[in-house]
Amino acid sequence: MNVIFVEPSFPSYQREFVRALHAAGANVIGIGERPLDYLDSAVKGWLHDYVQIRSVVHEPSLLKAVKYVQEHVWVDRLEATIEAHIMPAAAVREATGIPGTSTRTAYLCRDKPAMKEVLRKAGISCAQSTRASTPQDARDFAAAIGYPLIVKPPAGAGASGTYKVRDADRLESVINESGLADGHAVAIEEFIEGHEGYIDTLTINGDVRHEFITHYYPNVLEAMRERWISPQMVTTNRVDAPGYTEVREMTREVIHILDIGTSATHMEWFFGPKGLKFSEIGCRPPGVSQWDVYNAANEFDLYFEWATAIVSGKTHTRPSRRYAAGMIALRPDCDGRITGYSGVNSIHERYGDCIVAAHLPDPGTPTQPVEAGYMANAWLRVRHPDYDHLRGILDDIGQTLKLHAG
Repeated sequence: MNVIFVEPSFPSYQREFVRALHAAGANVIGIGERPLDYLDSAVKGWLHDYVQIRSVVHEPSLLKAVKYVQEHVWVDRLEATIEAHIMPAAAVREATGIPGTSTRTAYLCRDKPAMKEVLRKAGISCAQSTRASTPQDARDFAAAIGYPLIVKPPAGAGASGTYKVRDADRLESVINESGLADGHAVAIEEFIEGHEGYIDTLTINGDVRHEFITHYYPNVLEAMRERWISPQMVTTNRVDAPGYTEVREMTREVIHILDIGTSATHMEWFFGPKGLKFSEIGCRPPGVSQWDVYNAANEFDLYFEWATAIVSGKTHTRPSRRYAAGMIALRPDCDGRITGYSGVNSIHERYGDCIVAAHLPDPGTPTQPVEAGYMANAWLRVRHPDYDHLRGILDDIGQTLKLHAG
C-alpha cells in the first residue's frame, strides 16, 4: 500500500506516525515544508519518497504535489494528523479520488458553530452557540442567552484565542481583542459549568476499536491562564466503569452523525449541573503527544494500531488497561530563562518507578509563556495501577517540583 503522509517531521511526534506506517508495511511518501536534509536519518529510512512544498495548508501546492506522486505510483491513502492540515488534506483527497475523511466531515470537525448546529439537530446535547460575524451578532446572542459566555475562533484548537466573558463591558473589549470588530468571525457560546475531559478513539469504518478517557485538572481555560497552576491531564484505566457509559455512547453517536470513517478522533466534553454536554470533536489524534501517555498506560503502540487500521482495516493488540497515566506541566515562576529546579531529587526518590518520561530543560533555556500550552516548558509523565493514587502523586509533584526562572 502507498500512503502519502502530510508533514512527516514537524511537530516532532509526527515521526511516530511515519514509523508506524512503515512498520505496518506501507510505502510512505512524505509531503512537507522542510528540505529533505532537515529530516533525521530514521525518518528518511522510513520514507519511500519525499516531496517538499512551500506550505501544506496551501491547497493548490498540496494538490500539485499529490498529483505529481500519482503520476508515478498508485496512491491508496492520504493521511494528516494535525488540526490545521485536516481540511486541506480532505479537499485534495476529493480532488484526486483518494479515499478517506471527506470535506464535509473535515469541515464539520473544524468549524465549531457548524458542528454544533448539525449535532443539536440530531439530538446531541451541546452548549447554545452561534457564529458571530459582526459585533451586533455577539451583543444579540449575549442578550438572548446571558452571561458568562465563551468567545473563540470558529476553527481554533484548545484554549488558543479563547475568552471568558462575564459581562457586557468585557464583551465590548473582547469584540476588539478577538478581531470581531475588524470583520473576523468568532464562535460564541454559553459557558458550561462542570468538569472537563476528553475521549479519544481509533475508529475503523465508523466502528470504535480503541478508546481512552482523559480528565483535565483543572479545566483548560483556567489552566492556560494561571501561572501558579501545574495542570494535569490524567487518563483512566476504568473506561468500562458505569459512570463513563453516557460519554462513550455520545461519542459513537457523534462519530456516526459526522460520518467519521477510519480515523483517530478527539472529543471534548463537560459534565456538570446541566448533565453531559458535548464540546467539540476533531477527526485527528489529540495534541501534546497524548498517545504516548496511552502507550505507557496500556503497554502497547497506538501509533502502530492506527497504522494497521489505515493499511489493513483492523487493529493489532488490545490495550492492557493496567495503568492509569497522566502528564503534569510545570510552569516557571516568571518568564525569562530557566535558572534551575528544586524538589527534583525528592520526587525521583518517592516516585522514580512511576515516572515514564520527563522533560526538564537545561538552565539557560528560554521559557515559554503560560498560554503556549502543556508541553511548553517542563513536564513529567507518570503512571500507577490505581487512578486515585496517581492523582495524589501528581498533586505532590506539582507542590514539590518547582521550575525557577529569571
